[in-house]
Amino acid sequence: MSKYKEIKGFKVQTLASDTVASAIAAGTWASGGTMNTARKDLEGAGIQTAGLVFGGRQSPSAGYAQTEEYNGTSWTEKNDLNTGRRSMGGIGLYTAALAATGWVSTAVTNNESWDGTSWTEVAEVNTARQTAGSSGTQTAGLIYGGYVASPPNHSALMEQWDGSSWTEVADLNTARNGLSGSPAGTTTAALAVLGSQSGTLVSNVESWDGSSWTEVSEANSNRQDLGGSGTSTANLIFGGNTGSVSALTETWNGSAWTEVSDMATARGALSGFGASSSSALASGGDTGSAVANTEEWTAPSDFTQINLGQVYYNSTSNAYKVTAQPVAGGTWASGGTMNTTTRYFSGGAGTKTAAIAFGGESPQTVNTELYNGSTWTEVNNLNTAKSYIAGSGTQTAALSINGYTTTDLNQVESWDGTNWTETTETNVTANAGNVACGTQTATLITLRSSSSANTEIWNGSTWTEVNDLNTARSNGAVAGIYTDAIATGNAASNNVETWNGTSWTEVAEINTARQSLGSSGSSSTSAIIFAGNRPGASSPLPGNQSSPFTEFWDGTSWTEVNNLSSARYGGSSSKSGGTSNSAHAAGGYTGTGYTGVTEEFTVPVTNKTITVS
Repeated sequence: MSKYKEIKGFKVQTLASDTVASAIAAGTWASGGTMNTARKDLEGAGIQTAGLVFGGRQSPSAGYAQTEEYNGTSWTEKNDLNTGRRSMGGIGLYTAALAATGWVSTAVTNNESWDGTSWTEVAEVNTARQTAGSSGTQTAGLIYGGYVASPPNHSALMEQWDGSSWTEVADLNTARNGLSGSPAGTTTAALAVLGSQSGTLVSNVESWDGSSWTEVSEANSNRQDLGGSGTSTANLIFGGNTGSVSALTETWNGSAWTEVSDMATARGALSGFGASSSSALASGGDTGSAVANTEEWTAPSDFTQINLGQVYYNSTSNAYKVTAQPVAGGTWASGGTMNTTTRYFSGGAGTKTAAIAFGGESPQTVNTELYNGSTWTEVNNLNTAKSYIAGSGTQTAALSINGYTTTDLNQVESWDGTNWTETTETNVTANAGNVACGTQTATLITLRSSSSANTEIWNGSTWTEVNDLNTARSNGAVAGIYTDAIATGNAASNNVETWNGTSWTEVAEINTARQSLGSSGSSSTSAIIFAGNRPGASSPLPGNQSSPFTEFWDGTSWTEVNNLSSARYGGSSSKSGGTSNSAHAAGGYTGTGYTGVTEEFTVPVTNKTITVS
């Protein structure tokens, strides 16, 4: 018989709601006061508890002059604009604002200043426009992009306001209209988000540093005529039009966009403003007709932070939960485009946010590029142009191993973060198709020669031959470290082998046989493979040899997970620099042409219900 004192366990914390990654992730929308006049294409300024909206229209009005003030609970009508219009840029606070540009029967240059009581006409902008982005204050503001009178209509022009006049400054990289800005931004730190060109949605997001615009990570959902709140590093976007009205809300932390709770009412052409990504106001807009409802976004000051592996009881949903990171929930998202977009069979190494790619064809190149998670930058070249390269290491300490010019090579180069230097050659001059994993001073490579499946390890100064693979292969993939790795890939075989530091052992096969694929993983028990070439394949993608497939290895079996957006083969990838939860795939060949696009694989941390039987 068991004794109670012999029964061991642990205390499970009881929480009223699920754990979250941040205060923003716990943010929610709540109903606010209803405006006195329903309208769309209106503009606003201020903060959630002290806001101002002005202009707008119902259909098909040229534009209203109505102004309303919000106190955090209700709206009060105030003095009208001098020129009724819609689709303006709004800048400033509810006691000190600007209403710049807009549309009457055409785009206009009008600019009016609000002093808390009435509007006064001040110096006009240089270029008439509507649906522009805006940032700043009543005495130091920016207006950028927008729809202008002359084709192609979408504009990249930016103007800066110093309190008395407008001056043209550096243009956006991507011309657009219907974009969101950063209402609480400044003249030296602003954001230009999404929009459209001639009715085609654009994905670009750009950051302003006071002298130039730089493209940064794209939002998750392309749209135009959306609302925005916050600064260049703490921004919130919401609503808009994707082809239909949207309720989507996303937050920006200065490096990435994350989807958070949606608005209750999907709408476009709304007014959106606020001081940060933690507090915002969404008013009016178009749901198919003009509306007057208001929603308030608030992120809590107190929350329980998500903790991987935590078990807890959610008293509201009456469920036990565990915080996990299941690879099956991982997805691919678009990243930056490489500078050299016409190459494949390049070498690569590093992580999703700190990668290196080098060499490749066609034609064979010495080009080397570094990736910071959003953009690729060209750096010093390899000494020898080649393709079919094995790569290992990190962005600042990598190896380029062997390859092919017009003949097979056993030439090795070492990267120190600035330059490539030739170093000790491998023992075997391998046929094109060798692969490697590990670090700059501890690398494992499989070298397919004409008669064997050679394996060699590198200790930072010399190469040593070790036990061969059981099955010779070329153009495969390998992930892990030099003492604990997994190798797969061959057009004719779905054979997989694991390496324990001494010998190779055959394990469960992959689901789809292919070669020239990408890989990422830290050991022989946790890795992903993706993309690849399937010569002669008739299914499941008839007529297309390139593959978008991604598979996860858990140490026992392979599971198919979400595919790449773009089928490809011969690109560079994370290898041992990444993990099964975080990887990148850059460049390659699609089967019909080259691509320079980068895709990034991310597995979110989620709270899963524990089912007890």
